[in-house]
Amino acid sequence: MTSKRRILILVAALILAVLAFFAVATLWAPQLAFWLPTGDANVLLLSGNIEAHESVLSFKTVQSRIVDLPFDEGKWVRKGAVLASVDAADYRQQITIAEANLATQQRQLESARQNLYTAGRTLLVDQADLSQRQRDWQRGYELQQKGFFSTATLDQANTAVKQASAVLERDQSVQTAAMRNVEVAQASVHNSEEAVALTRIVVGYTTLIAPFDGVVTVRQAELGEVVVPGTPVLTLADLDHIWLRAYLNEADLGRVRLGQAVTVSSDSHPGKRYQGRISFISDKAEFTPKSVETHAERVSLVYRVKIDIDNPGHELVPGMPADARIELNRTGA
Repeated sequence: MTSKRRILILVAALILAVLAFFAVATLWAPQLAFWLPTGDANVLLLSGNIEAHESVLSFKTVQSRIVDLPFDEGKWVRKGAVLASVDAADYRQQITIAEANLATQQRQLESARQNLYTAGRTLLVDQADLSQRQRDWQRGYELQQKGFFSTATLDQANTAVKQASAVLERDQSVQTAAMRNVEVAQASVHNSEEAVALTRIVVGYTTLIAPFDGVVTVRQAELGEVVVPGTPVLTLADLDHIWLRAYLNEADLGRVRLGQAVTVSSDSHPGKRYQGRISFISDKAEFTPKSVETHAERVSLVYRVKIDIDNPGHELVPGMPADARIELNRTGA
């Protein structure tokens, strides 16, 4: 191969390399311009990891065997979805027992009300009888004054009045007791109704329901496992409320403020930008966490910051690394 031909090949290769460089630069210019240091002292770049509001879900007050566990880790679930269920046969039987007891108490209440009604009707008879005995005595007394009625007969009439009065007082006591029995029966019915309601609530605890839309990040239990109250079953992350955990050097602490706008990007979604705002700045310094430190930063003090991020498409998930770009005022925060 002649030297002239070699020169032509080198020139062609150089031209192709220049064209490729410009093509790549054109394609990635926005990303490079966003993240590469610009030398602008009014731009602060932070790195960290995405976190989300998480709820560790467990069964309340029930102890049984898991019979349904439909979602694996990483699955998206809607609010109200059944996340897990345990065998509820014994708890449903408690409802049957409570309902039977309620029916018994209701029948006892009806009986107590019937006894109260009967006591009331008896009092009416007693009052009528006493009234009649008092009239008989009054007529006997008037006749005795005229000499037409013996003292013995009048004494008998007086005794009859006293007996009728005693019967009335007795039956009034019976009525009072019947009223109290009705009150007791009503209280028993109310207690039985509450017992039924409680057993139904407990049966509701045998099903674990998603409290919000989210993604299952951890599944701590398995199908067939016996769980006790409070045992973690699933961890559900709320992707509608996520934030970036980052760390701020002490020198930059006075340059940012709560509520300040932030632009977030992640290598997992190149070219996408997410709007956020600083929602928390720690008031205590700490050593740089091992997850973000370099050899030179091991003894550096930093301040933890929390950046809330709008995540309508749920593209950002917990654990994902991300970067934040903060535009600063020239006079600081």
